[in-house]
Amino acid sequence: MNVLEKVRSVAKDLRAGKGNAPESWALASRLLSRLTNDNARLQQVIQSRDIDGLDALLDTIEGKVAAAAAAPLPDFPASDLDAAMRAFHKRMKVTRLADESRLGGRYTSGGRHSNIDAMQPPDGFPDAIWQALVRAGKLKDAGGGFYSEPEHK
Repeated sequence: MNVLEKVRSVAKDLRAGKGNAPESWALASRLLSRLTNDNARLQQVIQSRDIDGLDALLDTIEGKVAAAAAAPLPDFPASDLDAAMRAFHKRMKVTRLADESRLGGRYTSGGRHSNIDAMQPPDGFPDAIWQALVRAGKLKDAGGGFYSEPEHK
């Protein structure tokens, strides 16, 4: 469940009168602050406990997300896509190795496996190339500017 679906679920529960309303509104506020920069409108909706306004705000956010997903991406040469993937894999490998080799309270590393599954892509490539790789199924958008490798290989 992504953030937008979670907020829709909270709005549905608020409309039905389920759960603790103050906690639900606080949760909706926290989640929506990640999705929109329109803090004035967000605060107005949250403070007035306006469920219709919440639905309208969600519709606006969903429209922007859909428009961004439908926007055409420039065509990148296969060599650029391959170079970006190599850079991503190398950065992921180095990041995981650095995490695994951390020293603990002992003199040697603990031999732990890294739990890192997403990261920000390396600099030197435009943001559009990462979106093109997501659309091609080679990367997965984890949100917040983070990308991960798809589970299937």
